[in-house]
Amino acid sequence: MQLFVQTQIRENYGAHDWDGVGECPQYWKSKGGETYKVRSTMVAEGLLTELVMAVRSRIEKCSDYITEEIVDWGVVGDDELTEFEQSQLEYEGEIRFPSEVIVC
Repeated sequence: MQLFVQTQIRENYGAHDWDGVGECPQYWKSKGGETYKVRSTMVAEGLLTELVMAVRSRIEKCSDYITEEIVDWGVVGDDELTEFEQSQLEYEGEIRFPSEVIVC
């Protein structure tokens, strides 16, 4: 079993014209997200929340320009592909850009 962790990426459009002086203008837009594969013995033990908290610092990002936050997670089979990987197989016949795997 493995854990899929889904994120939401947001970009601060207000930062594009910011000169770095004073407070950064805030105009956030959602830009999609990523699905990370997390492999750990903690999945089989049912310690999902603890596992997500353990890998959180490796996934989430935050700056004046961009954020990436965990929004969902779930257990899937070992051979399960992410939606992006499945679409690559369907349209290109191969996975050229695999999802990031985090081993914990």
